[in-house]
Amino acid sequence: MELRVLQYFLAVSREQSISGAAESLHLSQPTLSRQLKDLEDELGKQLFLRGNRKITLTQEGMILRRRAEEIVNLVQKTEKEIALNDAAAAGDIHIGAGETDAIRLLAKAAGRLRKEHPGIRIHISSGDAADVTDQLDKGLVDFGILFDPKDLSKYDYLRVPQKDAWGVLMRRDAPLAEKEAIRPEDLWEKPLILSRQHREGSALAVWLGRAQADLNIVATYSLLYNGAILVDEGLGYALTLDKIINTNASSLCFRPLTPKLSAGLCVVWKKYQVFTKAAELFLNTLKDDWKQCQSKNAGFQKIKERTE
Repeated sequence: MELRVLQYFLAVSREQSISGAAESLHLSQPTLSRQLKDLEDELGKQLFLRGNRKITLTQEGMILRRRAEEIVNLVQKTEKEIALNDAAAAGDIHIGAGETDAIRLLAKAAGRLRKEHPGIRIHISSGDAADVTDQLDKGLVDFGILFDPKDLSKYDYLRVPQKDAWGVLMRRDAPLAEKEAIRPEDLWEKPLILSRQHREGSALAVWLGRAQADLNIVATYSLLYNGAILVDEGLGYALTLDKIINTNASSLCFRPLTPKLSAGLCVVWKKYQVFTKAAELFLNTLKDDWKQCQSKNAGFQKIKERTE
């Protein structure tokens, strides 16, 4: 299976027609049709359903499209890294991340780095932990941000010098909005909107004090923007991290949990990762920034201990 043929396959998937794809690829239609037929013969599967007006993918075709996109993206990323290897610090840094205010720390580091190396570009792809680790393992991102990861055996990591606070996103006219903080028993009978990654045994599940089957879960979300819309439409209360949704001048409000519950974060990368110059500079910038942050926090703690 050649990379060139995969690119042809993706062009046909995108254009949904042989003629449109042939035009975009600057190929004749018979040549493109023959290449696609050879690909189907090689795989022993039908990849396309050829209709009168457009071409659609079979189930096998959809599987190949997903994998082909990953392969082509990885090859393009590798070509850029090799081309820039002997050049000045420039290029792309790819980060996979869940929704967190800690992105600000990475953004500040990236901003300082770009002042010295304006040819560096940052790309962030959003997703939950499953999405991020999948992209990391496939080499599609250089770094990932994970919340309280249980198993870091495959990765090297750097702990983020801040934690995100858990709480409840709700409408301002909701009964629980009158409270300054939310206790577990406040939520036991309420309609809840949880992250799709909510699992028995997690810190949040332990805090709730009830099995998932005993909770009134009415919806789940992957990204909180969609979850916030469900909250705004009165579907229920969303358990989430603070500072992701801006509730200023909004119909929504956020209330922290009590007892307090927070989530630690790590920036992770694959062990034995060979970084581009841009990615290596970015990681060193993060390390330097966070060492300074930890030193300041240690100084503040000593001052506090002296005054108490």
